[in-house]
Amino acid sequence: MKRETSFCIAAALLLASWVSLSAQELGYWRPASKTAQSITGEIAISDAKLSINFYNFNIVRARDLEPAEVSSVFDTDSAASQKGHLYGLSIPATKKFLHKTTLCGTEDTRWMVAYSDGNSLQLAFFSGARAPVFTVDAIQNSTSLCGTFNYVR
Repeated sequence: MKRETSFCIAAALLLASWVSLSAQELGYWRPASKTAQSITGEIAISDAKLSINFYNFNIVRARDLEPAEVSSVFDTDSAASQKGHLYGLSIPATKKFLHKTTLCGTEDTRWMVAYSDGNSLQLAFFSGARAPVFTVDAIQNSTSLCGTFNYVR
């Protein structure tokens, strides 16, 4: 009986750790960068929604990003084991947030990259119908990168 209980507890802990590792960006976040403080304020991310300033937007996880792809967008270690995630979304250019600001100026926001490491989260928003290309050169020359934002728990 003890063996079965121990096995069940171990399996539950393993499953819980896998779920938390695969979705570290989920939850409530406070702005840590000036960009996040002046445009979005506090945000929340769930499996299907992004909440910015009490507005909810549907999101769809498009794919995982390898560490090298994440480091093309954010200042991260490309040899790290932590992956980022690319999400598809649709935030109209007419949607105003804090101080009457928008995420992508006059263009609709179509993509979001999320990378979390412990209690910090980095987001990048992109416009354009096609998914961004995640190489250093492509990101440096991108006209679709709207901005990067930093958050903490």
